[in-house]
Amino acid sequence: MDVNIHEAKTHFSKLLRRVAAGEEVVISRAGKPIARIVPIDERGKRTFGLDRGRFTVPDDFDTPLQDEVLESFES
Repeated sequence: MDVNIHEAKTHFSKLLRRVAAGEEVVISRAGKPIARIVPIDERGKRTFGLDRGRFTVPDDFDTPLQDEVLESFES
């Protein structure tokens, strides 16, 4: 849903109810989007270490890249 600033100020409570129901609201000034109100993602807490042992960081993970690889990023 897109609204202008005046409409957002006037109907802020109604817009928040729509956002709480899962809708996304874009606020625009002079037809240009400047802000977006989105629902908070309530996924639950993360458990630290849940994936322990599923990945091993190689000893050379921070070794500088080879020149050929670096050049491919600059091309």
